[in-house]
Amino acid sequence: MFTGIVEELGVIADREDLSDAARFTVRGPIVTADAGHGDSIAVNGVCLTVVDLRPGEFTVDVIGETLRRSSLSDLAAGSTVNLERAMPANGRFGGHIVQGHVDGTGRVLSVSPSENWTVVRIGVPEKLTRYLVEKGSITVDGVSLTVSSVGGSGDDSWFEISLIPTTLNETNLGATTPGTVVNLEVDVIAKYVERLHLGSEHRDVRALDVPALDVTEAK
Repeated sequence: MFTGIVEELGVIADREDLSDAARFTVRGPIVTADAGHGDSIAVNGVCLTVVDLRPGEFTVDVIGETLRRSSLSDLAAGSTVNLERAMPANGRFGGHIVQGHVDGTGRVLSVSPSENWTVVRIGVPEKLTRYLVEKGSITVDGVSLTVSSVGGSGDDSWFEISLIPTTLNETNLGATTPGTVVNLEVDVIAKYVERLHLGSEHRDVRALDVPALDVTEAK
């Protein structure tokens, strides 16, 4: 599990295209300082497994399904990526629950700088819009962010995020321009709530075999 707090801006050192897969070597001295073979590192929000380690670098294999469902297919040597190690059990929870399982991609529609922050509007697949609420959480390229606005409908659906200078300077979102494709992960809690709600419409509560509470006796 991750929190969406980027630890380091890494750089793709090498890309090797395989049969329906790709192997990336990523330069990231901070995240590799205590990493081991088999550890999980989020690369632009995608949870990947370390298959090889060298001083200051790690290598990951990405299968075709992940390449097709994320923006990792666009990466090349020299690309900057957001990196985060999996959160330890005693770590600080600075963002929100991020699984590293990308739900889809969005395309940046506009970037509007102002004096103290920058508003980025991102087109979102219609299937994900039901999980987006104003002031809710969204992960964009591995960065935990707050949804500031939601609008549009159908294929023209979009949401906006407001980026402070720290986020612009310490993540690759600072280089975002209209047309940039980004990885999106919606709040997993919203998906669980939806699943529970849909299940409750068909569940026979008598089958749960939970004894009813005698309110009189409880008093």
